[in-house]
Amino acid sequence: MSLSALLSLLENHAVRAEAGAEAAMLAEYAPFIRAHPDCLWRTCLSGHLTASAWVVDPARRHTLLTHHRKLDRWLQLGGHADGQADLLAAAAREAREESGLAEVRPVGAGIFDVDRHRIPARGAEPEHWHYDVRFLFEADPAEPLKVSGESKELAWVELGRVAALNPGESLARMGRKTRRQPEQGIGPGARAGGA
Repeated sequence: MSLSALLSLLENHAVRAEAGAEAAMLAEYAPFIRAHPDCLWRTCLSGHLTASAWVVDPARRHTLLTHHRKLDRWLQLGGHADGQADLLAAAAREAREESGLAEVRPVGAGIFDVDRHRIPARGAEPEHWHYDVRFLFEADPAEPLKVSGESKELAWVELGRVAALNPGESLARMGRKTRRQPEQGIGPGARAGGA
């Protein structure tokens, strides 16, 4: 996937983005990408693209969250693109690396959510923006989890309890979207990045 293909995915997401905050953030993506051809690399110091996996169980009642070690907050799985323009594959990679799950299945190839947020300065790294592109994945909650060095803990959390761990609008919005998603199993052809 190229940056132009990613721009097309973002344009297609505009019809599904929630009005208000998400739509306003989404409007910032294309100008940022066009102005920063290095936006897939964390060396783009003003900000960069990141890829996240909102992982749910097949019944759409729970999501897998990580207690992020550096940010000390409960969040969805995800991380830096590290030059990979195929953000769906990057999100699948991050989900496997951060959870130990052998299999995460994308629920379609379209974008699920976007969120632009400030990351505080840390050491020599200045404060910067993360332009996070999120995809919806399914996984089996019975599969064993393995906490990575980036996390303090992993947990399958009921959607109604997510706000108790992280009251932010970003996770609340993904929870609302999940409740609107039909329960569905994913066929064997819908794999991302070797997931």
